[in-house]
Amino acid sequence: MNYWLVKSEPEAYSWDRFIREKKVVWDGVRNYQARNNLREMKAGDLVMFYHSVSEKRVMGIARVVREHYPDPTTDDDRWVVVEMVPEMALARPVSLAIIKSDERLSNVALVKQARLSVMPLKREEFDAIAELGHGQA
Repeated sequence: MNYWLVKSEPEAYSWDRFIREKKVVWDGVRNYQARNNLREMKAGDLVMFYHSVSEKRVMGIARVVREHYPDPTTDDDRWVVVEMVPEMALARPVSLAIIKSDERLSNVALVKQARLSVMPLKREEFDAIAELGHGQA
C-alpha cells in the first residue's frame, strides 16, 4: 500500500462536500509531477485530504477506489484522474504549522514542495499526521 496527500482549496472542493458526495473524481490536475503521482496511485491506497490556501490543514483520510484513467474534463490525453472515497475525518484537523513544527515531518513533501497538489507520503509521515489528527501526539 502507498500513502498520498492531495490538496484542494476548500472554496473549490472541500472535505465537507467530499463527505456529502461520498466519492470524487480527482480531476483538473495540470502539473506533470502531480499527474505522475496520480498514475502511481493504486486501489486501496490511503490519501490525506488537505485544505490549501485559506486553511492549510489536513482534514481527513480518503481511499483510492479506482486507478488512473483519462481526465474527462479535457481532450488532452496527457492528463488523468483517480476516484476516491472518504474514509474518516480527523478528530482534530492538522495545520501546516503543526506539521512544520513536528520533527518527524521535517522532510514531508508538503513542506519541501509546497506547490505540488498530489504528493507521496512515507508510511511514517502518514502515521504521524494521523496521530496528530487524533490528539495522540
